[in-house]
This record gives sequence, structure tokens and C-alpha cells, in this order.
Amino acid sequence: MSYPWLDEYFLSKPGTTKDYQPDWEATRYFIGDKMFGLLGDYTGTELITVKCEPLFGEYLRETYPDITPGYHMNKVHWNSVRMNGKVPDDVLRDMVDMSYTLVLESLTKKKQKEIMDRYNIVKEE
Repeated sequence: MSYPWLDEYFLSKPGTTKDYQPDWEATRYFIGDKMFGLLGDYTGTELITVKCEPLFGEYLRETYPDITPGYHMNKVHWNSVRMNGKVPDDVLRDMVDMSYTLVLESLTKKKQKEIMDRYNIVKEE
């Protein structure tokens, strides 16, 4: 794996939990009850899949050959990164950050407030 820091980075996001889904042979990262990251080995290729704004995801796929539409996911919103590829660390961090924020904001207002209060997250306006 080219990104040994990735698991720790996912888990550094406030309120993140992870589990292993044996049927998929994949590690999943959640905020609340919604997944914002998936790490698995598919057809011999280890991939990390995260959610991005559609235009940003399109830009990334055009810029980096190792970023493709999300494997077995909605191709508009989810993007997969080959873990043995050459995507810069800062780009992958930005992708994880965006995925976390998008999924956090998709939670109910009550759940968002609960997570934000518990972890002292200040929402940027």
C-alpha cells in the first residue's frame, strides 16, 4: 500500500468508526451510521473509495489515471483510488476530508449536532 497513513487519517476524523465487512472483504469507515470511506481489494487491486463533489471527482479522474469512478458505487459521487498508484498524499487527504464533510452534512441535523457537540467541531460558514 502506498498510503500507510490512511487508516490513521480516517480514524482521526471526529466520530469516525470502522468495521470490516467480510462479504465484501473491505474495511468501511463511518460517520454516524453512514459510510464515507471503503478500503478493499478488488480483482487484485487494492482501492480506497470516497465520496466527492461531482465536478471535483470528474476533475480528479481527468487529472490522475489512478482515480476512477467508484467501484460498485454511484459513479457520479464516489471515486476509487488505486492504492499502489501515484496520487499525491495531499490530494488523497483532500478527498477523504471532502467525503467526511459531505457525509456528515447528509446526516440529520440532530445527528450532526450530536456529533459536533460531542467532538467540539465548529462548523465553518
